[in-house]
Amino acid sequence: MSTPASPRILLVEDDEVIREATQLALERYGFPVDTAGDGLEGLERFRAAPPDLLLLDVMLPLLDGVGLCRRIREESQLPILMMSARTEPIDVISGLEAGADDYVVKPFEIAVLVARIRTVLRRTGFGPTATAAAAATAPGNSVRVIDDLEVDTDAMEVKVAGRPVPLTPTELRLLLEFTAAPGVLMERQVLLERVWDYSWGADSRVVDVHVQRLRAKIGATRIETVRGFGYKLRRTT
Repeated sequence: MSTPASPRILLVEDDEVIREATQLALERYGFPVDTAGDGLEGLERFRAAPPDLLLLDVMLPLLDGVGLCRRIREESQLPILMMSARTEPIDVISGLEAGADDYVVKPFEIAVLVARIRTVLRRTGFGPTATAAAAATAPGNSVRVIDDLEVDTDAMEVKVAGRPVPLTPTELRLLLEFTAAPGVLMERQVLLERVWDYSWGADSRVVDVHVQRLRAKIGATRIETVRGFGYKLRRTT
C-alpha cells in the first residue's frame, strides 16, 4: 500500500477517453492511478495489488460496478467511490447498498472529484484518521456498552453479543456518533457534517443507506428512525 502522502487509486472505467482523461487529471493532483477497462479486470487488479481507494463507474461490461463493489466488499473494507451518469434514486441506492462509501455524478469537474476523494480518504485513514477522530470524542472509558453492543474506541472494534462485527470505516464513524449520545436525535445534516465531512448540502440518501447497512450488521431495531428529522440509537432492553 502507498504512503499517506500518495494514496494509490484504482480507476475502473470502460470509456477509454474518460478513463485516460481522469487518470491524467488525478495524477496531476499527485495520485498514483492504476486503471481497468471492465469489471472483471478491475477485480483482478484489486486482488493483485489492493489500492488505497477504488473509483469505479456503475456501468461496466462483464461485471457492472454494483456487482464489482459487492464482490470487493466481501474481501475488503477499502474506501469505494462510485461514478455514474445515472442519477435515478434506484441507481444511487444500489451502489450504496452494495457497499460504496459515496458517489459522484458524471460529468463532474475534476476539482469536485478530487475533493470527494480526499474527503473519503481523510475519514478512512489519510489525514486525521478514524481512530484519531474517535479518540478526540471518546469518554474516559474506551469501551462503550449499550445492551449487548460493545464499541472499543481505542481498538476500533465492534462486537454484538460477543461476536466481532466488521464495519467499513464510514460505518464505524457513523456508529461512533450514535454511541457517543444514545437516545439523542442525530439529524441527517449533522451526520453528513460529522461522518462525511460535508459542510455543504449533500444527498441525505447517503446517510439513509449507511444506516440501513449498519442496522443489518448490529441489529435492525437498534437504530430508530425519527421521521422527517434523522435517527437515534436506542436500547433494545
